[in-house]
Amino acid sequence: MATFGTMNIGLINPNTNAATTRAMVSIAQRAVPAFNIMGLTAQHGPMMIQNRLALDASATEVVRLGQSVQALQGLIVSAFGDPGVAQLSKDNPTPVVGIGGAAARLAARRGGALAVVTTTPKLADQIDMLMQDQCGVARYLGCFLTVGDPEALMQDPEGLDAAMLAEIKRAAEAGASQVIIGGGPLGMAAERLADRSPIPLINPIRAAAYEMEHRLSIVEKAST
Repeated sequence: MATFGTMNIGLINPNTNAATTRAMVSIAQRAVPAFNIMGLTAQHGPMMIQNRLALDASATEVVRLGQSVQALQGLIVSAFGDPGVAQLSKDNPTPVVGIGGAAARLAARRGGALAVVTTTPKLADQIDMLMQDQCGVARYLGCFLTVGDPEALMQDPEGLDAAMLAEIKRAAEAGASQVIIGGGPLGMAAERLADRSPIPLINPIRAAAYEMEHRLSIVEKAST
């Protein structure tokens, strides 16, 4: 593990749910304790991004939030479709990591077939495109989607866990050797299910924090 001085990392939640932001910050902070993770919650937009229109619209708020805070050494965009990441990366001198791309790249490095389990069927096409773009030569088996209303599931942790575990098992039966949990707000479920899953799970928030740690360690080495 790299040894850093104080590294202030912003974690952007494009959803307007501050409780979700706090939970995601906690996951990232546990992943890389050396960081000081600051949560940034969208002021405008939905409580939960469920379709392409909302995902595309959220990019504007992500960019605004990313540009609103100074003295950060990096930014994590904690929405699985990585809204605003390309523009922030172009405009920001510090590393910008989206959780979706980070999870795909981590899965590719680990090797083996991968799948995504998520609750938002209207985002499946965007998720598929992102995974195929970022997972390299790894075999991508697609999205496995939970049954039921996504917002209702998010209000029922026990029901959410059962629905996701059923799809994880279905992905494993289809040949997946690892499953990416497809959503920032689903990071808490990924933590709960890690020991119950028949195959390894990738929590995208942790994947982004690990990638940020790696990228900043390269920057630090280059400056010494």
